[in-house]
Amino acid sequence: MTDPVPVVEMRGISIEFPGVKALDEVDFRMFPGEVHSLMGENGAGKSTLIKALTGVYGIDAGTISLNGESVTFHGPAQAQAAGISTVYQEVNLLGNLTVAENVMLGREPRRFGGIDWREMRRRASSILERLHLDIDPNSLLNSHSLAVQQLVAIARALDIQASVLVLDEPTSSLDAEEVAELFRVIRTLAADGVAVLFVSHFLDQVYEISDRLTVLRNGRLVGEYLTDELLRIDLVQAMIGKELTTLEDLEQRVQAADTSHATEAPFLAATGVGRRGAIRPLDLKIAPGEVVGLAGLLGSGRTEVARLLGGVDHPDWGELTINGKAVRLRTPRQAIKHRVVYSSENRRAEGIVDELSVRDNVILALQADRGWFRPIPKKRQDELAQSYIEALNIRTPDADALLRNLSGGNQQKVLLARWLAIAPRLLILDEPTRGIDVGAKAEIQKLVFSLAENGMSVIFISAELEEVLRLSHRVVVLRDRQLVADLPNDNLDLDTLLALIAEGAEADDETAGALA
Repeated sequence: MTDPVPVVEMRGISIEFPGVKALDEVDFRMFPGEVHSLMGENGAGKSTLIKALTGVYGIDAGTISLNGESVTFHGPAQAQAAGISTVYQEVNLLGNLTVAENVMLGREPRRFGGIDWREMRRRASSILERLHLDIDPNSLLNSHSLAVQQLVAIARALDIQASVLVLDEPTSSLDAEEVAELFRVIRTLAADGVAVLFVSHFLDQVYEISDRLTVLRNGRLVGEYLTDELLRIDLVQAMIGKELTTLEDLEQRVQAADTSHATEAPFLAATGVGRRGAIRPLDLKIAPGEVVGLAGLLGSGRTEVARLLGGVDHPDWGELTINGKAVRLRTPRQAIKHRVVYSSENRRAEGIVDELSVRDNVILALQADRGWFRPIPKKRQDELAQSYIEALNIRTPDADALLRNLSGGNQQKVLLARWLAIAPRLLILDEPTRGIDVGAKAEIQKLVFSLAENGMSVIFISAELEEVLRLSHRVVVLRDRQLVADLPNDNLDLDTLLALIAEGAEADDETAGALA
């Protein structure tokens, strides 16, 4: 049985930004009446492909066809007029207006030069009825839950007779009952012939709602699959890929390392720590000199755990102890006082200050810790900057060079130098090797392990599972915002780790046997 004619077909799509090829000859298609999930880790190209489809970005190469006809969109309005509508993760409607006013916003029916309020309510009620939604069109939007507001956004999309509906992370802030209601609406739309593009990092939801999957990695197409023909472990493997190991010497050091710290009193212990809408309560201990790897797909809760332990976010439940004493880390500054530092995965927005020099970036945290009324003497600044330039092999003309002129790998080293300058006891690294070359990656990995050998505790997060296995004494596996396994890295292999990420520790008997 042959496939029907695609409602959307994108062929050879390439988009390049300065220094970055975001999409490289990607093919993508959607069929009427199907729910299609676009999968891939952060930086895979998902958002760029969606923006190309919806007219936000122009394409450098390739073609886009809609219902068999070639199209070129010069903005989202043109894409919407052609029947492609998008509902974003953050509801972009007006809470102070009624449901009917939001559904018809910008397309209000007119009569005698004014708004025909009766016709507006009638049309809104008709659309809501189509989705089997029992919502009063006269009620204020902000009187409803976030889930209902998202359903109203979908109803608004249907008013333009959309043949393609893009749902970008629609379930990220919903509970189980709200997700079930959203999925009911999605199935209703698909049954009416609408092609639905569903973007989510929750594998359970993807497998529950999707008919077809497309996987991207590093801006390239990995493949298109029918959901019921692709095992979850194979999906995870397709998303993450495998990297050839080039650091055998480091692996041997990890395997030969002293593991007695596993029985030591922890430097930091989290008991029942969690945050509403971010991460379910979990227990976690980190001993002095221990590298704990956090493994899981994007959206699994890796960064959320790091932000809680680093004082960026504060928990709704549980207790944190440092050296056996209960602490409350409400800000990164409080965490730094306890010598706990967090290096964000988003180094450009939350890490480096690229308009400042290498020196200024290195001393920034130390100066903040001392207080701005106790400036670090210029001579000491120079000594610190030069010592870390040499110790971390930072390739820069001198300490006065602007950070923006350094490569990504060297910028990451400067960021590490900033945190090392305040002599942390726990270093939380979120994707420290993302987007840097292999040589710089190897140097950072070796540095992390050397720090642990000298007694520093490290939490290491990476989407590259080989990297997590290579560096960590213990691996904590997260899935769908909860901890599913906490394992010593004792002959732990990639296949076992992939199975845990794909299925969850309690759901895979074979994995449980392998860990026994």
